[in-house]
Amino acid sequence: MKNEDVVRLLSEIADMLEVQGESAFKVRAYRDAARTLEGMSESVADLVAEGRLTEIRGIGASIADKITEFVETGRSRYHDELESKLSSGFVKMLQIPGVGPKMARLFREELGISSIEELEEAAKSHRLRDLPRFGEKTEQNVLAGIERLRRKSGRLLLGTALPAAEQIVGRLRGNAAVERIETCGSLRRWRETIGDLDILVASTRPADALDAFAELPIVKSVLAKGSTKASVLTEEDLQVDCRVVAPDEWGAALQYFTGSKDHNVQIRGIAEQNGLKLNEYGVFRTADDTKVAGPDEEGVYRVLGMAWIPPEMREAHGEVEAALEGRLPDLVELCDIRGDLHIHTNWSDGHDSIEAMAEAAMARGYEYLAVSDHSVGMGFISGLTVERIREQREVIDRLNERYEGFRLLQGIEVNVRADGTLDYDDEVLAGFDVVTASIHGGLSQPEERITERMLSAIRNPHVDIIGHPTGRIIDKREPSAFDQDAVFAAAAETRTALEINSQPDRLDLKDTQARRAVEAGALIAIDSDAHSTAQLQLTRYGVATARRGWVTKNRVVNALPLEDLLAWLKRNP
Repeated sequence: MKNEDVVRLLSEIADMLEVQGESAFKVRAYRDAARTLEGMSESVADLVAEGRLTEIRGIGASIADKITEFVETGRSRYHDELESKLSSGFVKMLQIPGVGPKMARLFREELGISSIEELEEAAKSHRLRDLPRFGEKTEQNVLAGIERLRRKSGRLLLGTALPAAEQIVGRLRGNAAVERIETCGSLRRWRETIGDLDILVASTRPADALDAFAELPIVKSVLAKGSTKASVLTEEDLQVDCRVVAPDEWGAALQYFTGSKDHNVQIRGIAEQNGLKLNEYGVFRTADDTKVAGPDEEGVYRVLGMAWIPPEMREAHGEVEAALEGRLPDLVELCDIRGDLHIHTNWSDGHDSIEAMAEAAMARGYEYLAVSDHSVGMGFISGLTVERIREQREVIDRLNERYEGFRLLQGIEVNVRADGTLDYDDEVLAGFDVVTASIHGGLSQPEERITERMLSAIRNPHVDIIGHPTGRIIDKREPSAFDQDAVFAAAAETRTALEINSQPDRLDLKDTQARRAVEAGALIAIDSDAHSTAQLQLTRYGVATARRGWVTKNRVVNALPLEDLLAWLKRNP
């Protein structure tokens, strides 16, 4: 039983309770429990086995009993009872991006809709626009949400795919038959969503290497197995393909199977212009078929007259031309990150204490950490009142007295209200070391209104960072529309950083937007938005997104040493 299964159970219970008109308090209890477990690194199954569930903040005896039953039996009678009152088709309808419990309840009560198919038919026949506060745009959004739900079924979030692939690579790396091993395909390019997981192995004993792969403990079934390739299904129902090549073909194969397709088309075109042919076996002179490169990837690019191109850039977005002209950017790396400017603690909706988060940050080698709990405007979260802000400052000051070579900063993730104002006045905001302003509600407002809200926050002299700027949740919530040219220009003018939020279901700004922002002169903050100590490691996904967006170290504010960071934070006297 995985944590995400329990989180999904609690979230579905909350949705069904809300549809059935249960009290907001009861609904919130299940949502809070789901959010808490989502941010935990410790196994829920272990907590159940050790009888420690009720020690977790926000999990009372009733919810703990339901979790225990689910972990021990794989079923929840309470969930089944709720579902029986609604039908499984209706529950699946709640998974449609943009269709929440309140909207689904309206569809059921006013139109008798109880399935995705019925909802789709109603939208296409224009019956939804007759509902209160609905219109043509709402119908279009519902249909788009249904399409997104169907489309996403074949792809995984990077944050799900990569750990699974790394587990396999780690297990095979020590095998005697495996000389070299690497992920490839879109996973190696760190795309935000992944299809099948692809692994490449170099070996002179391909049969032994594939046997080791197929016999891994996490393999549930072998889908296919030949002399150089095998496909398996893991216990988590992930398809993983493993291909074995000869060691002298490794570099060419790695380049070929990493892609992207459009990048490889460009590369092959350049080879042809130089009297060469390129495939997964190597680079060959067309005239006499002599192999001139292949064992290493750098050599493949070098023989074509260019520097090695980082995998994250291989999307045919100008990287080939830049490599040929010797102007590839020196991309930011994970080791460049000196601190995290957006994390949450148990003072709001985080799981761990300030001290625990600080110690985890120090263990990562960070120089600083900004505690950025939520402001009071988030109704479903215990945001910080002015009195609690003062109390938190005292805790941070006491901890800083103990630390050497490390600084805790008091930050805040302040909500940008629907009218563009912030949850605190300027006097309160001036007391924070770091202010991140984020839009959490009204995300579907017109483009002009979202733009006005963002510009208002950017131009506030106390705001340092704009958090998860588009508000998107991958495959669940569409990004807000705003005038990117205006927002990026204003951020550059005020030297306000735009965040790349490293949560795998956000990665917001996305890669192409980050590149556009930097080209406009804006600064970037790469933050984890961690809600537990374990989530501090999510920063690697944000760094990869930045690299896909051609972001360099000198544009990233939390790649600055502490002294320079503090100077930037004081840029507005």
